[in-house]
Formats: sequence, C-alpha cells, structure tokens
Amino acid sequence: MTHSIRVVRLCAMIATLGLVLNSGAALAAEKSQQISRAIAKEMSAAQKALQASQWNEAIKNLDAAEGKPDQTAFDKFKVLDFKGFAYTRLSNFKAAEQSYEAALATGLYSAEDAAKTERILFRLSAGNQQYAKAIEYGKKVTETGAATADDYAIMGQSYYLTKDCKNAGVWVDKAANAARKNGEAPKEALYQIKLRCAFDANDNPGTVAALEELVRLTGKTEYWNQLLRFQRQDERDDHNLLMIYRVMYNTGSMTAGSDYMEMAQLLGDAALPGEAQTVIEKGTANGVFSDAKDKERSNRLLTATKARADTDRKGLTQLAGEATKNPAGELSVKLGEVYYGFGDYQNTVTAINSGLQKGQVKHLDEAYVYLGLAQSALKNNAEAKKAFAELKKVPNISPRVLKIWDLYAEKLG
Repeated sequence: MTHSIRVVRLCAMIATLGLVLNSGAALAAEKSQQISRAIAKEMSAAQKALQASQWNEAIKNLDAAEGKPDQTAFDKFKVLDFKGFAYTRLSNFKAAEQSYEAALATGLYSAEDAAKTERILFRLSAGNQQYAKAIEYGKKVTETGAATADDYAIMGQSYYLTKDCKNAGVWVDKAANAARKNGEAPKEALYQIKLRCAFDANDNPGTVAALEELVRLTGKTEYWNQLLRFQRQDERDDHNLLMIYRVMYNTGSMTAGSDYMEMAQLLGDAALPGEAQTVIEKGTANGVFSDAKDKERSNRLLTATKARADTDRKGLTQLAGEATKNPAGELSVKLGEVYYGFGDYQNTVTAINSGLQKGQVKHLDEAYVYLGLAQSALKNNAEAKKAFAELKKVPNISPRVLKIWDLYAEKLG
C-alpha cells in the first residue's frame, strides 16, 4: 500500500485558537499584582507593539525587559506570557512553546488561564513534533470536557506517531464521533491512520473496514481500488469475482489492463459478449494496455468478443420473443443483461422487471445488480437504490458481494 498518512498541520489551528491569555489585546495588569517599575518602560513599549501587530518590535522590548535587574516574580511571568503570544504570531512555535511552558511553571496563571495555556501548549507541542508531551497536555485538555473534534484528532495523530496504534484508534474514533455530533464529516486523515495501523499489523478485516469508511467519507476511486483489491484477492468463485469487477468498473477504479481483460473473459464465460466488448474498448480508451503483449492479447480478445456480440445483437428480436413466451423469468432477465451490454438501459429495466415478476430466476443477485445499474445509468437513482436494496433478500448471496454493493448504492446520488 503506497498511500501515505497526511497528518493535519497544526499551525493554522494555533493561530486561530482565539484564546486570550492576558496578552495582545488583553494586556491590563492583574488586579492583585502589577508590573514593577523595573520593567515598566519596556513592557509599555511591548504592549504598544503587540497592539499594533509589530511582533518583532514586541520581542525586542520584551528581551530588554528580561535583562533588567530587580524584577519581581510577576514581572518574569508577564514577560514570558507576552513572549509566548508574540512568538506564536511570528509562527516561531518552538520559542512560543518554551515561553508558555516557563510562564506556566511560575504558577501565576489563574486556574482558567492555566487551562487555556495548557490547551495552547497541547497544540504547540504537537506542531513541534513533541508527541509524548502533546499527549500529556492533551489528556488534561480532554479531561475538562471542553475538547473539540480537532483536539481528539490531534491526540489520535500523536499516539499514531508514537507508534501506539491501539490508543490512536481509540482517539480517532472519539474525533470522528465528535465531528458527527457537530454535524460535520470526520477528517479523511483520521481513517488514514486506522488504515495504516491495520495494514502494518496485517489486519485484513481492519484494513477493509478502514477502506470502507474512507470510501463512505470521500468516494475517492483510490480507496475503491484498494478496497476491491483486498476483497478480490482471496475470492475463488467466478460469479462473485465478476460481481467485484462490476463494482470496480462502475466506480472508475479499475486501473490495470489485466483487470479489464479478466473481467471481459468472465463476461464472455457468462454469455455476455456485448458487455465484454464494451469493457475492452473502455480499457483501450483509457490506455491501460501499455506493452505490446497486453495490446496483442486485448486485440485478440476484442476481436473474439465483437464477433459474438454481433451474433447476439442480430438475435435480439428472436430472444425477446422467446423470453416473452416463456412462463419462467430466467430468459427475460438474461435478455435484460444482454440489453445492458449494448447500452439499452430502458429495455434492460423492462426485461428484468418482467423476469422478476415471473419468478424462477437462477441468479437473483445479478438480476438486481443489472436492474440497479440500468436505473442508475438512466439517472433514476432512487429506483437504483431500491434494486440494490433487494440484494439483502437474495438467499446465499456472498456477504462480501452484498457489502460492496450496499456501499456502492450508498454513494449513489
């Protein structure tokens, strides 16, 4: 698996925290304590610079204040607090972290402001790749009951980056649940963490579950491709394998020339050469048959399927007549599948519905799949979903096949 985990960058989060720690716009002296005369001039200049967003000028004055003798403990605390604010605005997050930690260590923050500072340090330490420290601050933040979905996400990422996948999964789930509770979609990066953890642990069910969530969340073809390749790798039944290929083909996630050719061969074996021809032609148009050997093989396969498809096309009228007369539905469903291969979706719907009404259909799963695909092609997504929903009632359907078509139907429209 080549997909990398994209860890959320924290700098923007830090800059938009909106937390005022007696800094910047809230620089009034504490009621109980005030800055001493020893550094009053420098701190006044720093205050003006901060209010004017002149961050470097503020640091210059704070450095000057820090070098003055006869400072009180409160003086030192305020210099550090102001520096943390200014360094954050300068995006010097390492210096900001050091300043805020030193300010916190003085014990002079109020309980409320100490909690706010710990929240900032949580994000600063994570942004500075000090993940163990971030986890410790994060625990304090989340214990307050005021944690956001982003806070939980940072915890999950921090645990992942310390190679603790078990706890990463716990916090990723918390982040996803918090996002949904707020009416938001969970971040893609969260499920990428679960995906990587499961893949690295050779946990195939966990990998599939994470890929399903990523498909559900994003609908991206890259995740469909990975999911369907996992589902296909140990499938030995040709009927089910073709079902998986149909999903891969219809989600646009089929990328290998060998997949196009194998699908076409399976369709040919299922007496559906018209659809097989369409699949090979699509692969050719997509440029997936790159080397000479693949091109030669695909051309042979295309020639063979074209000949059989032409025969089917000429015999459509006769097949339609026989299906109409037949009291069983199997032939009508087969007629609908042939129509589908030729792109005649309205006749596909008519024929398959007729066959289903008659009953005695050998492969109900295929009937409902083709009915759903045809309705989707006709932009009747509500009807398509109804057709796919009927798969749940099909006896002995492969659970794997059922699950991927459920997911396919969920992403329609």
